[in-house]
Amino acid sequence: MKKAFVEFIGTFFLVFTIGMAVRSGSPLAPLAIAAGLMAVIYGGGHVSGAHFNPAVTLAALIRGSCPKQDALPYLAAQFLAAFSAAWLTCYLVGAPEHAPVLRGTVPSAIVEFLFTFALAWVILNVATAKANAGNSHYGLAIAMVVLAGAVSVGGISGGAFNPAVGLGVYIMGLETAHQLAVYFIADLAGGAAAALAFLAVNGKE
Repeated sequence: MKKAFVEFIGTFFLVFTIGMAVRSGSPLAPLAIAAGLMAVIYGGGHVSGAHFNPAVTLAALIRGSCPKQDALPYLAAQFLAAFSAAWLTCYLVGAPEHAPVLRGTVPSAIVEFLFTFALAWVILNVATAKANAGNSHYGLAIAMVVLAGAVSVGGISGGAFNPAVGLGVYIMGLETAHQLAVYFIADLAGGAAAALAFLAVNGKE
């Protein structure tokens, strides 16, 4: 339960930061999101591994660094946190004035797959590989992937790279149901592919 609780806290603040930062309209939103993610990773990494992302939990499960009994509680905590953060964001700032942007399915799926792959690949290598055990740079490395993705392809897909974030921004009215499906399929596929790539390079260690 402790691990799942930490996953709830981290995912909640990630999704809440995204919602409030995006709704603020600030050009610094990607930086705020990356900074918030880095903070909660350092705050909870020693307890749960700081997944805060169903695609990362899937990647860690395939890689063998997430015990099977933790997977479902992690996923439940992540999605519950996303729902809670989205509800609070809507309560604080209301619904968006305009309808969500309609995004291209194929371009969105491509960039979501690629940057979720990159995110999970970096996490598995900096936070679970034996060669990097005990390092203190993992939170910064992970956050920089999210910042790079948000800045470079956020305009194409919305830059979720995380099905829980996808659920949150959908509830907030920032993305369509169609885009939510893209987030679930492409992001989970990216996480799984990253785990397989990690195993191909590093083995089961």
